[in-house]
Amino acid sequence: MSWIIEYIEKAKDDLRGLEGSQRKQVLKAIQKVSQNPLPDYEGGYGKPLGNKSGNNLSGYYKIKLLKPGIRVVYTIIRNKEKMRIIVISIRNEGEVYEIPADRI
Repeated sequence: MSWIIEYIEKAKDDLRGLEGSQRKQVLKAIQKVSQNPLPDYEGGYGKPLGNKSGNNLSGYYKIKLLKPGIRVVYTIIRNKEKMRIIVISIRNEGEVYEIPADRI
């Protein structure tokens, strides 16, 4: 069973800004991770963030898409089984990890 996927408004804009094939890849990856978005140390697909580029992103997770170099940053709301997408962006020298701090 998948968790509910929720996008903050700016993440929706991020998704719309992707080229068609990139968008498909991102949506497929998000769908896969939504099957179990918990952290990898709890048996899920989530890769915990922590301190990235001087930003404390504890409680946030990433999905890495290697080929286009895209990162998806999300958080989970356990009691509602909800996966909230915060950022979808090309990984540019850690910039993708600065964006969530502005959106939180």
